[in-house]
Amino acid sequence: MARIAVTDGMAEAAVQVLIAAGHEVDLEPEHLDGFDAVVIRSATRMTAEAISIAPSLKLIGRAGVGVDNIDLEAATIAGILVCNTPGSSTQSVVELTIGHLLASTRHIPAADRDLRNGLWTKKSLKGTELSGKRIGFIGFGRIAQGVGQVARSLGMELHAYDPYLPVEVANQHKCQLHDEVEDIFRTCTHISVHCNLTDETHHLINSKTLSLMPGVGADGIACGNHLVSCARGGIVDENAALKALEDGILSSCALDVFESEPETSHPILLHPNFHGTPHIGAATHEAQARIGYEMANLLIAFFNGDTPKSVVNKSVLE
Repeated sequence: MARIAVTDGMAEAAVQVLIAAGHEVDLEPEHLDGFDAVVIRSATRMTAEAISIAPSLKLIGRAGVGVDNIDLEAATIAGILVCNTPGSSTQSVVELTIGHLLASTRHIPAADRDLRNGLWTKKSLKGTELSGKRIGFIGFGRIAQGVGQVARSLGMELHAYDPYLPVEVANQHKCQLHDEVEDIFRTCTHISVHCNLTDETHHLINSKTLSLMPGVGADGIACGNHLVSCARGGIVDENAALKALEDGILSSCALDVFESEPETSHPILLHPNFHGTPHIGAATHEAQARIGYEMANLLIAFFNGDTPKSVVNKSVLE
């Protein structure tokens, strides 16, 4: 039997799966020392210090995708396996991304705010279609591919920058792969961010890249430039995005993630052409159920002596 700490909540059905398998689950741990595994979400940070004072840990489970809140080097040195649940939230993030794209180009947030303020602003809310436009993906993993499938069905042309993606995968999705990130911004009026946050991608979306966007779609319509990120905070330079909105370089900006969370005070939140959500990409009943079950099965497999399928720091296995 393993002792498993859960710091940020877990679907009750998944908890029961673990208990039925003979494991002890603590949903309100005071500390992590003495536990064999910990399951975290984005709210808990597993720093080098946190790892050092929990020498009993054998596995850190990230219920979600991003692992930038885990010191992977410290975990690897300590011999702790780090695993995530990369597939469980895909559909939910895909749908939120499409929602932000549609809200941006059809002025839905602005229209709602105007109505609430007693204003009938029909004449000033003429939007543009997604059809006939080029969408550029920064990172083209499973979520971006899902967004791409929907975007293509709406008549969009797909482009991507992902230096780690085989060109064959892009071709399967009828997506043109670019070698330089600047080419995406020169080509596309709609940008959707889906890469991990690393030293390489920190502030990858900045004043320079945003300034390259064409503002005119492949169909010749002056549709403006639109930015959506449901990836990780810190990839978009929020100060640069705000300046681009103020200067008219960006027509809209929609963020689900922020460099500092919770974010309630950055001035970009007040710009009329910005709308955002508080990191809710995976916050659906369906995704949470899938994440819980995937994590529970991962833990059960691990403590049965099997290697989990979603190990992030594979060098621990060597």
